[in-house]
Amino acid sequence: MMKKCKGCGSNLQFKNPQLEGFIQEKNYEKSDLCERCFRIRNYGEYKKVEKTNQDFFPILDSIASTNDLVVLVIDLFNIPKNLEILKRLKNDILLVFTKRDIFPLSLQDEKLLEYTSILGLHPVDQIIVSSNKNYHFDELIEKIRNYQKSKNVYVVGYTNAGKSTMMNHLIYNYSDLADQITTSILPSTTLNQIEVTLDENLTLIDTPGILEDGNIMNLLDSKSLKKIIPRKEIKPITYQVKSHQWIVIDRLVIMESSLNNLTFFFSNELKIERYYHNKENNHLKENMIRVKKGQDIVISGLGFIKVMKDEVVKIKTLDKVDVYTRTSLI
Repeated sequence: MMKKCKGCGSNLQFKNPQLEGFIQEKNYEKSDLCERCFRIRNYGEYKKVEKTNQDFFPILDSIASTNDLVVLVIDLFNIPKNLEILKRLKNDILLVFTKRDIFPLSLQDEKLLEYTSILGLHPVDQIIVSSNKNYHFDELIEKIRNYQKSKNVYVVGYTNAGKSTMMNHLIYNYSDLADQITTSILPSTTLNQIEVTLDENLTLIDTPGILEDGNIMNLLDSKSLKKIIPRKEIKPITYQVKSHQWIVIDRLVIMESSLNNLTFFFSNELKIERYYHNKENNHLKENMIRVKKGQDIVISGLGFIKVMKDEVVKIKTLDKVDVYTRTSLI
């Protein structure tokens, strides 16, 4: 019987070190981790695996063929612009927003959950959690057990939404299992389905992360990702712009604005500076964005800017990164 890596779900093999699931033949019988997962966990070394959403369509379609509950995990800080791919799923959806801990405590959960109506997902229920703080996990497992249709419950989400980290907390809190799913900040860490039996009545099935086109995370290395992904409560920065000004976000973004109030929601590790003279950067691509009061300007995967007045702004960022407006989250 083919063995599977308990970290990423790939089939273990010792024939080709260039393919996923590779393990030294001498370790095949005694180890449950592929070489890639072992090195991620023990040395922080990440070997990139090229995947596209076409690779994951068969998995989504197989889930859709069941009547099982889907736990859909969405990063509250990086809500995907396009959720069309999820329409392949016809299952009941329990919507879970992760990373509550990076938003101010003064912000009420109910206010954030109101945003669900804009997404058009129509979940059977929803909840906000934080894996770092173990926040609302008792309520989460209760909802899963309440809405499950069978023993199997699928966990689905976009890359870096905190899906596997959430799974590991469920394993730790509600089972006696010692196994953990491999996690990292880079995309395509989980490569295939991973079944985790919490008890005789519940098996959680982790799935590979869905890739989001236009997300800046697809373009950056691990060092840069550690900088842009918030690890603790973000501290918004507000500028009252009264004349033509240039705002630079860590050489990843240059924004031109006039006569506006702007609040920046980005990782605290990113340097945000304001200038009164032109800041040119030829390697960045220009976007002209028409934004209205009460909207956010989103730089996919990096963060968002809340604006207080109608304006047409010029934003330069890396090529192939999606920049767009949405109804303000906060």
